[in-house]
Amino acid sequence: MNRFIMCSKWMLFLIIGFLFCSLTIGEIQRPNFVLVLTDDQDLLLDGLVPLEITRRLIADEGATFSNFFVNSPICCPSRSTILTGKHVHNTGVVNNSLSGNCSGRKWQQNDEKATIAALLKSDNYTNFYAGKYLNKYGDSKVGGLSHVPKGYDWWIGLKGNSKYYDYELSINGTAKKFEKDQYLTDVIKNYALDFLNHVHKDMPFFMMIAPPAAHAPFTAAKRHETKFPLVKAKRTQTFNATPIHKHWLMQLPPINLPSNVDILDNIQRHRLQTLLAVDELVDELARKLMDMHIFNNTYFIFTSDNGFHIGQFSQPWDKRQPYETDIRVPFFIKGPNISRKTLINDPSSTVDLAPTILDLADVKIPMTMDGISMKDILLKRTINRSRQNILIEYHGEGNANSVDNECPWAGNANLAECNQDNWCKCEDSRNNTYVCLRRITNIENIKFCRFFDDEDFIEYYDFDSDPHEMTNLWVHHKIISKKYHQILNTLMSCKGVSCTKAAIK
Repeated sequence: MNRFIMCSKWMLFLIIGFLFCSLTIGEIQRPNFVLVLTDDQDLLLDGLVPLEITRRLIADEGATFSNFFVNSPICCPSRSTILTGKHVHNTGVVNNSLSGNCSGRKWQQNDEKATIAALLKSDNYTNFYAGKYLNKYGDSKVGGLSHVPKGYDWWIGLKGNSKYYDYELSINGTAKKFEKDQYLTDVIKNYALDFLNHVHKDMPFFMMIAPPAAHAPFTAAKRHETKFPLVKAKRTQTFNATPIHKHWLMQLPPINLPSNVDILDNIQRHRLQTLLAVDELVDELARKLMDMHIFNNTYFIFTSDNGFHIGQFSQPWDKRQPYETDIRVPFFIKGPNISRKTLINDPSSTVDLAPTILDLADVKIPMTMDGISMKDILLKRTINRSRQNILIEYHGEGNANSVDNECPWAGNANLAECNQDNWCKCEDSRNNTYVCLRRITNIENIKFCRFFDDEDFIEYYDFDSDPHEMTNLWVHHKIISKKYHQILNTLMSCKGVSCTKAAIK
């Protein structure tokens, strides 16, 4: 009898335990994700000034990465890396043209089917996208606006490159024209809020929102057109500096910009104005999540597809160069179990974003991804491996851009992006191609770049002694860079697991 009572008690304990565990598991909510991706937003030239609310709600409530880099300083290759967790040499998206696989058939048939959204969708996430996608999205040669990438339940995709007014969107595969008074950042914000109105509390979701700011043509919302009246382009140490011992494109005339650089000041002012609408977007989305009581269970991420330069080393305005202004971008993230006001100095890059999101969602990271999850760093766990090496790749535009023959030196040098209305200073070569190693360890903080040109030119900088990249050490210390050549060669050909190994080497 006593044995029977004892067994009955054990059975009761087991049943209660099972019911408790079942209830607990049922109550656990999977995290949500909101990823805001700006366009051409710098970190080092006051690009965060307009984002007071964003800094307060995301950076102050979570983590800021001080050494976060893009893997290519140009829109389409960078965005493809963000979406897939793969380097440029593995996506094959080498520039902003269809021939460079920017939203091309090869992209659509392969990597687009294995993006963050596609992988989360297979694990029961509901997904939303609004804004700029890839520069050639919507082209009639690759399906037009009826093409909806795999994995998205709500798809609000901008046709082509960044615009602010007078644009066309794909609304779940149906083309819709928007008139001149409908500011794109506001429109995608309203779609995002509408999506949240359809979200159930127990339905995990992933939102990616890609406003046009601060990309050209730098058009502010009308309500912001008078903001920052006294702002000028930041006069850094490299502003209008003569580029000494840098690659041939940087040495082309005019070596210095004219004394009147009002156009640069105007561009900077307008760029900051465009970001004010982004700050409002973040504010309203955060408030909505708070009203829904899911803000604390949402990873809110803010970053950019590449940086920007305005007058640095006498280059007027653009990206595409391997210098810090162009490749170093903001990265904030807040969410469950991330401590407030955390500053993370560990180097990371855009190739790490997709595996990090999947890891935070407890979704298996494909072995084909090249990036390393930042989850352990974010949650302050014991870190067995940490990135030290970052690969930056830029491929010339090929035949994507026409030669600017009106500039006297452009035709002979096969150049494009020459700002021919403003000093005829060339920003880009149609065949300018380079790879860089950005290496940060306890004892090193360097950049090592190889240019694929007739000179096989090398640029090598030590940031501990030269934070502004003024002195190319390759000129005087060629022999000490053998190690960097080896790391760079490994990264240039890596794939999947071999990339993660090369990153921590």
